[in-house]
Amino acid sequence: MPQKSSKLSTIGKIRNVDSATALAGFLAGAGVSHFVVPKLFDAIVPRVLPGSPRAWTQAGGVAELALAAGIACPRTRRVAAQATAAFFVGVFPANIQMAVDWRHKPAPLRNLALARLPLQAPLVLWARSVGRKATPVR
Repeated sequence: MPQKSSKLSTIGKIRNVDSATALAGFLAGAGVSHFVVPKLFDAIVPRVLPGSPRAWTQAGGVAELALAAGIACPRTRRVAAQATAAFFVGVFPANIQMAVDWRHKPAPLRNLALARLPLQAPLVLWARSVGRKATPVR
C-alpha cells in the first residue's frame, strides 16, 4: 500500500511542475511579446499613468520575464507565484483600458477585449495555486 501512496505523490508533483512550467511559459511568452509587438501594449497603458506608454510596456515585459524565471526555478517558485498573482491584479486596469478603447471596434475585436476581463481571475487563481503547491525553501 505505501507504494501506491508514493505513486500518487509523484503524480501530484508532476502535475504541479507541469502547471508551474506552463505558467512560466505563459509569462515568458507574454514578456517577449511586449518587445516584439510593443505598439499593441503601448495602446492599452492607462493614460493616467505618468511617463511614456513605451516605458510601461517595457517594464511590464521585463516584469513578466522575471516572474517567469522565478516560477521556473523551484527555489523561488513560491514567492514568484505570489508576486505573479499580485502582478495579474495590477495589470487589470490595462485590460479595462483596452475594453473601453475598443468598444467601437468591430465585434470580434470588441469581444476579445471584453473576454480578457473575466479571464484575469483564473490567471490570479492559477498563480496562487502554483505558489501554494511549491515546495517551501529550506
